[in-house]
Amino acid sequence: MIDDPTLKMQFLFSLRKAGIVDKQVLNAMERVDRKNFVNRVFSEKAYDDTPLPIACGQTISQPTVVGLMTQALQIRSRDKVLEVGTGSGYQAAILSLLARRVYTVERHSLLVHNATKVFQKLDISNITTILADGGYGLEQQAPFDRIIVTAASDDPPSSLLSQLKIDGIMIIPVGQSDNMQNLIKRFEFAEENITETYDDDNMAESESMMDSISFWAINSLSDILISSSTLHGLFTLPDIQNIFVPVFLGL
Repeated sequence: MIDDPTLKMQFLFSLRKAGIVDKQVLNAMERVDRKNFVNRVFSEKAYDDTPLPIACGQTISQPTVVGLMTQALQIRSRDKVLEVGTGSGYQAAILSLLARRVYTVERHSLLVHNATKVFQKLDISNITTILADGGYGLEQQAPFDRIIVTAASDDPPSSLLSQLKIDGIMIIPVGQSDNMQNLIKRFEFAEENITETYDDDNMAESESMMDSISFWAINSLSDILISSSTLHGLFTLPDIQNIFVPVFLGL
């Protein structure tokens, strides 16, 4: 919990300004003190909306990015969540307040060690931290209701897609540009798939397809299109097997 009322107010204001409006997400981010997850050298910047260095050449993501990705997941209280890329553990700690169980996978042993120590210190009991290559997911615990990938990838890994439940949601940044990445949200439905496309007037048109077909889609504009200054939606329909909506997220 952020103790300083002024810092708390500024922190929450920056989140709301970025478009994070889900009350449960805001509450979780208020309860999880980012200061616990940053290096002491950078403790004074813990509440700044900026990424900060951690061990192994990695970074702790800026709070607004953490909030936007968490909000887009639409986590329910009984969900089982897979996080690929534990990093500092900050994202997993927030997820732990929203989901029933969080499995987080990290390839750097030092980061696993450090994050586990913080989880124990904060008495968080519903996070399982695993040392492994997260690109392969966690097949022994699949399927997952929600999957979040914290590091950018050239393409969504097929091994992760196969571990997502029917009706599940997966969030992953795709692209390697330092200034711009695509935040992609994937839905999978059992019987009927609906893809919503958006024109310049924010109107939606739906296409339905029967059978169990996986595809990428945005469920509603309010999920991802936070503001024209930070996010811009673009719909492409290359073929029926690969329907996706990339949403450009300036990092």
